Amino acid sequence: MPTAYLDYAATAPVRPEVRRAMRPFLGESFGNPSSAHKLGAMAHEAVEAARAAVAELLCAKPSGIVFTSGGTEAINLALLGVAQQRQTPGHLITSSIEHHATLETARFLERLGWAVTFLPVDSHGLIDPDEVRRAITSKTVLASVMHANNEVGTVEPIDEIAAITRERGVLLHVDAVQSVGKVRLSLGDIDLLSLSAHKLGGPKGIGALYVRPGVSLAPLIHGGGQEGGLRSGTENIAGIAGLGAAAQAVARDAEAEQHRLTQLRDRLADGIVYTTGGVRLNGPPTNRLPGFVHLTIEGLDGHWLVKELSRAGIYAATGSACASGQTEPSHVLTAMGVARETAKGAIRLTLGWATTADDIRFAIQVVPQAVERLRSRRASGDDLAAEYARDCRTARQHVIAGLLTSAFSRLRRSIR
Repeated sequence: MPTAYLDYAATAPVRPEVRRAMRPFLGESFGNPSSAHKLGAMAHEAVEAARAAVAELLCAKPSGIVFTSGGTEAINLALLGVAQQRQTPGHLITSSIEHHATLETARFLERLGWAVTFLPVDSHGLIDPDEVRRAITSKTVLASVMHANNEVGTVEPIDEIAAITRERGVLLHVDAVQSVGKVRLSLGDIDLLSLSAHKLGGPKGIGALYVRPGVSLAPLIHGGGQEGGLRSGTENIAGIAGLGAAAQAVARDAEAEQHRLTQLRDRLADGIVYTTGGVRLNGPPTNRLPGFVHLTIEGLDGHWLVKELSRAGIYAATGSACASGQTEPSHVLTAMGVARETAKGAIRLTLGWATTADDIRFAIQVVPQAVERLRSRRASGDDLAAEYARDCRTARQHVIAGLLTSAFSRLRRSIR
C-alpha cells in the first residue's frame, strides 16, 4: 500500500547526510570532548564544527550557540535563565498561541510571582506589534514570541516586534523551532532564539539556543561548566554532529526548498478544499510556512479523520488531545476565534525535505475519500466517538503493558 508522511511539524525523517555525520560518534570516535587525548580532541572538533554550522545558518557567531537537549529545554533556558538573574519577579509578555513549552514555563513563572501578559491574536493567528508595545510596562523584562506557529503555520511579524522590544529595553526570545531554515529569519534585534534538530531532518534529543553577546542567563543545569557554563553535562556528540549536518543541508537548500514546498503546499490545499465540501483553510493565505496546510472539516472530529487517513496510508496530525476518550480543541484555534466544535474538526498536513509530488497527488485522492467515508458512517448512525474512546483506552493499555513487561524483565535480570 502506498503511504505519504505529512507530519513534518511533529518530526522529520532523519536526512541521509545526518546519519553519516552521526555514525562515527556512535562507534569508533566515542571520546569525551573534555578529554585531552586524541579521541577527546576529535569529539571536541566535531562539537565546534557543528556549532559553526548552526551559527552560519543563523548568521550568528559560534560563541552565541548553546547546545541543549531540544527546543523545549532551549525555551526553558531562555525564559528561566533570564528570570533567575533577577532578585525580584518581573513582567513577561508572550502570546496566547505559543507552544506549550513556552506557555507552561510562563505559568510556572506566574507561580513564582511574575506578571505574565498573554497577547491575543487575530483570526489568522497574527500578533499585532502594537499590542506588544501597549503591553510593555516599567517592569517588563522579557517578551517571548514564536516566529511561526506550530499548528497553523502563521509567520509572525518578528522584525517589527523586535524593533519595539529593543527600543523599550526589553529582551526578546523567539521560538524558531518551526521556522528555522524554512523562511527568512534575521537575528536583527533578537536576543535569544531556540531551535530543534529533529524539525530540520536531524536527530531527536538535541537543540540549541542562540544567546546574543552581552545577554546574561542563569544556567538550569549545574555541573562541569560545559557550553560556556550554561548547560553542564557531557555533550551528546552524535546528536550535535547530526544537528550540524542538518543545519548545513538546510542552509544549502533553503531558497529552492522554500519555493518547492510552497508549490506543493498550495497544490495540496487547493486539491482538498476544492474537491471536499465543508472544508476551511486556517491561517493566513500567504504569510504562512511553506509546508503547512491546516484544515477544519465540518461535522467531523479531527482525530477520527487522522485515524482514517492512517488506515489509508496518509500520516497526518490534529491539534486536539486525547484525554479520557475525549477530544479537546486546539488552544491555537480557540485563540483565533474558531468555535469549539469547529476547532475539533482540525487536521494538519505538513510537508518537508522528503515530500514528493507523488505524495501530494496521493493525499489529494485519499483525503476527500476518507472525509466522505466518515460522513457516511456518521450519517448511518455509527458511534465514532465511542470507537475513538475505545482506541484511546487500547493505546493506553498497550503502553502500560509495555512498561510492565519491561519492568518484569529488569526484575528477572536483577534476581539472576
